[in-house]
Amino acid sequence: MNEKILLKVKRVSTDFPDIPLPEYATKGSAGLDLRAAVLEKIIIPSGKIALVPTNLSVEIPEGYELQVRPRSGLAAKYAIGVLNSPGTIDSDYRGEIKVILINFSDSDFIITRGDRIAQMVLSKVFVADLIETNDLNDSDRGQGGFGHTGKD
Repeated sequence: MNEKILLKVKRVSTDFPDIPLPEYATKGSAGLDLRAAVLEKIIIPSGKIALVPTNLSVEIPEGYELQVRPRSGLAAKYAIGVLNSPGTIDSDYRGEIKVILINFSDSDFIITRGDRIAQMVLSKVFVADLIETNDLNDSDRGQGGFGHTGKD
């Protein structure tokens, strides 16, 4: 059984009482669905981005973050993604959650009130203590990167 963490959610305005709070679609879902809180439709032209409001702000417990991720259905069917995926919502942020969507398709994409636009995943954050050094342990990979282990 998964550990449950309390996440306080606040509606930013009273204009969207019909839009459900984020929820898990199934018992095994890792992400909570985020919905568009728009008064009028948003059209994202091909190759363009839009900042889509959710009308939500959250109080994330210290030591955690929320990651905003694309919905696989929007990506597969319509080529819609989250531009800064995963987007991080830090535990000390109290502003409205907005999602940066990008349209990779050749057609305009329309977002209407209440559409599921992204998902958010609550994740544990580990704080690193940095130690400056002149020496790092060797590894099999070494400095190889950007496709050096296979086809470019």
